[in-house]
Amino acid sequence: MIPISAEEVKFRLDAGEDLHLLDVREPYENEEFNIGGVLMPLGQILSMQIDELEELKNEEIICYCRSGQRSMQAALMLETFGFTNTKNLSGGMLGWQERFGH
Repeated sequence: MIPISAEEVKFRLDAGEDLHLLDVREPYENEEFNIGGVLMPLGQILSMQIDELEELKNEEIICYCRSGQRSMQAALMLETFGFTNTKNLSGGMLGWQERFGH
């Protein structure tokens, strides 16, 4: 699991890159603010309900949450399930909003 900065993710999104973003927050948090990731709460990952991600095993997956803690857990769990390129958005959505607003 590798940390990735909000600046790098935003730069790549703004450049039109197709990123695999994984929002591991709860649905109400995703509704309040999100950057377009697929919603899969951490509990779902911990209980191994990740079939829809299987095709991304060797692709870069950028996990994010509110502050970066849950997404770090998610990225580490995905690694234990055999995913080869997981990243954690440093600072999560709090850091993103601090830098770029809503």
